[in-house]
Amino acid sequence: MRSDALLNEAVRGPSGPRKHRMLPSWVATTALLLPTYAWLTLAVLLPLLTMFVFSFMSATPMGKAPITFTLKHYRAFVDQPYLLNIGWTSLVIGFWTTLLCAIFGFLAAVALARATVGRMRETLLILILLPFWTNGLVRVFSWTMVLRENGFLDNVLHMVFADAGSISFLYTRYAIVLGLVHGYLPYMILTCYIALVTIDDAIIEAAASLGARWWTILFRILIPMAAPGLISGAVLTFVPVIGSFMEPRILGGKVGVTMGTVIEDQFTQAFNWPLGAALSFTLLAVVLAIFATFSGVLRRGAAA
Repeated sequence: MRSDALLNEAVRGPSGPRKHRMLPSWVATTALLLPTYAWLTLAVLLPLLTMFVFSFMSATPMGKAPITFTLKHYRAFVDQPYLLNIGWTSLVIGFWTTLLCAIFGFLAAVALARATVGRMRETLLILILLPFWTNGLVRVFSWTMVLRENGFLDNVLHMVFADAGSISFLYTRYAIVLGLVHGYLPYMILTCYIALVTIDDAIIEAAASLGARWWTILFRILIPMAAPGLISGAVLTFVPVIGSFMEPRILGGKVGVTMGTVIEDQFTQAFNWPLGAALSFTLLAVVLAIFATFSGVLRRGAAA
């Protein structure tokens, strides 16, 4: 009987609960990251690499002209000096848009973080996110109904002052900045709000109990401690604004010529894809320089 039991155990294997072999942690990490990085490679890196190759071509690859590789498109700012003015206009629009977003966004974030609680805070946060639920083109065109001559703004003014002239400023740089501020303000509010809610209330209460005025609390406590969120919001606003083309084209009209519209024209009107690609990568270099400038602050903000 003993020999039969040993034989059966040898055939079935050892009795008792089976032990599952644990996979190495790097295998699980790789399995989780692989789909995301595969998608990023397919949807982001490959198109960027293709455009980078296009930027060195002498002509659009879909045409019949012979193609050679050249660096002349990267001399566009030297060979065509008017691009410097357009680039400067894009930077000025980006600066004012970012500044206005920083002022209004930070104050709105302070009100959300310090003066609201519970359902009121949740409702206001949903209202801030509401513009993301509508099409960007619809949002920009809606501003033309407000800012045009005899539009909503003029009608409201004439209800109060019947003989007043038009205050329409559609097709100006002010209209472009207004449309861009409307589009990118939520990013600034959210990044500042996340930074402000991490500040301990005891710090502000201690400052107030020691006689600090509200402006002292604002400039000496809230702004320095929320600086990572403020700078992150500024980068998230400034970077896409200098390359935007929809708001400048619709709200700016003839004065809305920016780097974004020039690049779009190279692809859709002039069919000079190599020049458009070279201008895009020049703009990308500016973006990377901005990220490099603020990388230290962003790392401190992420570690906080």
